[in-house]
Amino acid sequence: MKPVIALVGRPNVGKSTLFNRLTKTRDAIVADFAGLTRDRHYGDGRLGNQEFTVIDTGGFEPDSTTGIVKEMAKQTRQAVAEADAVVFVVDVRLGLSAQDSDIARYLRQASKRIFLCVNKAEGMSESPLLGEFHELGMGEPHPISASHGQGIRSLMEAVLAPFEFEDEEEGAEEQAPDGVIRLAVAGRPNVGKSTLINTWLGEERLVAFDMPGTTRDAISIPFERNGQKFELIDTAGLRRKGKVFEAVEKFSVVKTLQAIADANVVLLLLDATQGVSDQDAHIAGYILESGRAVVLAINKWDAIDSYQREILQRSIVQRLGFLKFAPIHNISAIKRQGIAPLWGAFADAYASAFRKMTTPVLTRLIQEAVEHQTPKRSGHFRPKLRYAHQGGMNPPLVIVHGNSLEGVTEVYKRYLEGRIRAHYKLVGTPMRIEMRSSKNPFSDKD
Repeated sequence: MKPVIALVGRPNVGKSTLFNRLTKTRDAIVADFAGLTRDRHYGDGRLGNQEFTVIDTGGFEPDSTTGIVKEMAKQTRQAVAEADAVVFVVDVRLGLSAQDSDIARYLRQASKRIFLCVNKAEGMSESPLLGEFHELGMGEPHPISASHGQGIRSLMEAVLAPFEFEDEEEGAEEQAPDGVIRLAVAGRPNVGKSTLINTWLGEERLVAFDMPGTTRDAISIPFERNGQKFELIDTAGLRRKGKVFEAVEKFSVVKTLQAIADANVVLLLLDATQGVSDQDAHIAGYILESGRAVVLAINKWDAIDSYQREILQRSIVQRLGFLKFAPIHNISAIKRQGIAPLWGAFADAYASAFRKMTTPVLTRLIQEAVEHQTPKRSGHFRPKLRYAHQGGMNPPLVIVHGNSLEGVTEVYKRYLEGRIRAHYKLVGTPMRIEMRSSKNPFSDKD
């Protein structure tokens, strides 16, 4: 599981610039204006083969009690609670302030691994100005320049040193199907995740137990239904109280993203009374990006009338159209309505994600597709599709070989995907098609 690194500090010290540098994105808005970042931002970073999650936070004032500053402090506290390590960012040009000391005092009480990062120190690695930051009692300061990219590698090597990382091959082995469906329940707070999980656990009279968790208390619950083994990866904050599971609605973005990455199948739960929100669309986008099989369930379906249902269905088509391969189920977790068919949908999505496709059949499907509709010309040449084979599972990957395939359009790829899906009856799983052109042996000759 990826370690989580939180960036914390007072306003305008360069946290968002560092976030963008670590994630190689421009997701965090950066300007020379204090207090620009208010909510937590999440991104993925990589150092060599080591992957990690970064959280960017707003300017932190631990003792704030009113207004937006109080809310920003609450967001930062949540980020620190979620993190495995904290990078405390200060500004060498502004020097040490009373606010830095307040933040240091709070971080010491948080019992996290803290790394003091002194930003805007380009060309100042030996400067005596760094000495005053020893007063914070946070260990040796790491001088960096987020805007110039200096010192960041050595900082992250120190931050990531205690974590063990799997080789890519080992990670791939974990994805091999073993008959146990790893199921994650994802969705916004208060959509009914806890109610649904408790309904499952109570209704099926399961023997459930805690498996060893991680530093972030991710809990997996093995159970079996009609001979099919499942492993529920909790995102709702399940806790065991005696022999009874008590579900606490404790929403954590990090936990949800990690649960999705660890799962084979994700149940994306929507709230019929709230419609499809931006947060629903973001979670759905991450599921698609992760290549996970997905089933959509609309909870509280019984709480809306026929007009609202029609509006909701249109909203799903418009905002979640990229998940059109996912089956949709209308349920009421609290009334236990429509829940039974979900289990079949999970099994079908899992089977589709790990479907084996033979080279002869894939090649025949590609050739039949070309006979029915040839790809458009690209320049002087028309792409020529010769054969196809399976390149991976979870999600299924089909690799097509031929000539001039860089000219194959996205529309034509979707056409090929549709024919392959129809033949193999793939439901609930995304699918990827990769084009590989043969090398022209005369390309290097005049």
